[in-house]
Amino acid sequence: MNKVLTFLIIIVLAALAACQAATPTPIQPTAAPSTEPSPQGSPAELVVVTHDSFAVSEDVLKEFENANNVKVQILKSGDAGAALNKAILAGAANPLGDVFFGVDNTFLSRATKANLFEPYRAQGLDEIPAGYKRDTEFRLTPIDYGYVCLNYDKAWFKEKHLAPPQTLDDLTKAEYKSLLVVENPATSSPGLAFLFASISHFGADKYLDFWKALRANDVAISEGWEDAYYNKSTWSGKGDRPLVVSYATSPAAEVFFSDGKLTEPPTGNVLGDGACWIQIEFAGVFKNAKHPELARKFIDFMLSTKFQEDIPTQMFVYPVNPNAKLPDFYKFAEKPKAAAQLDDAVIDANRDAWIKAWTQAVLR
Repeated sequence: MNKVLTFLIIIVLAALAACQAATPTPIQPTAAPSTEPSPQGSPAELVVVTHDSFAVSEDVLKEFENANNVKVQILKSGDAGAALNKAILAGAANPLGDVFFGVDNTFLSRATKANLFEPYRAQGLDEIPAGYKRDTEFRLTPIDYGYVCLNYDKAWFKEKHLAPPQTLDDLTKAEYKSLLVVENPATSSPGLAFLFASISHFGADKYLDFWKALRANDVAISEGWEDAYYNKSTWSGKGDRPLVVSYATSPAAEVFFSDGKLTEPPTGNVLGDGACWIQIEFAGVFKNAKHPELARKFIDFMLSTKFQEDIPTQMFVYPVNPNAKLPDFYKFAEKPKAAAQLDDAVIDANRDAWIKAWTQAVLR
């Protein structure tokens, strides 16, 4: 009987074990992979698409990275126009990165019409002066501004006992013949800005008369700013042109980069009404960005005092945040009282035609 009882117990236990083994193990739901980093996870990579002139101090960028557990990759893509064109060609469905920086007001309408950026009202935007806010749908946030102006060689004009020009009209006078170098608006951002300044000042129906007069006055044309400023200017020691289309901050930059050798800049600005063009740069969050929340935080960071106070010594333009302090040497970065401007929609409708007309009148 004991053997029979033991056998029966073994049979029952085996059956129970088989039933338990046959019961399916519940499958736990798998969470969708997050595109945003957790504080404990490995850093995400935030890609900022921009132009070749973008710069930020390493410690400033590191502050954002450490606060958000992210590594920022700066993807430089040529000058401002080339960088935007690459972004447009890539399209909104497959953006080149998460953030774009470097759209300026000469290309603002092209950027917004391409439908690349999502609306985002950045933290700190309410403190930015209204004049810099050009996109009412908040797809592009103003970050910095500057002025494209004529720089002149102080020593050269003093030695020649010749007063530097004060306005665009002065440039066609005989005493300024063979003194000016400008950049090609088809290949240069400051060149395009200067073309727009002439259109703003003289009107769309008369600006070509000005340029034809400049051509008769032996204006020199460079393909880019570096060639004009460093190779053709008299203050570089390489050229013979004491007037160059550059920036209102260029004299201040001369002092900054002299490492204490200069206490006064060798150049000055022509600041007559309409002689300078205001240039505003914007940043936006790409639609379909891989890390949209981090991208928005980066836009916020770019408006913060920390980032804004880094702008003058890195990109030599002005911060849009009025709370950001300027470095002492910016006393040499003069501002015009009345800068030239054109409506963004007018620029968008006529940009290509104006450049084509300029090319035919000046280069052919």
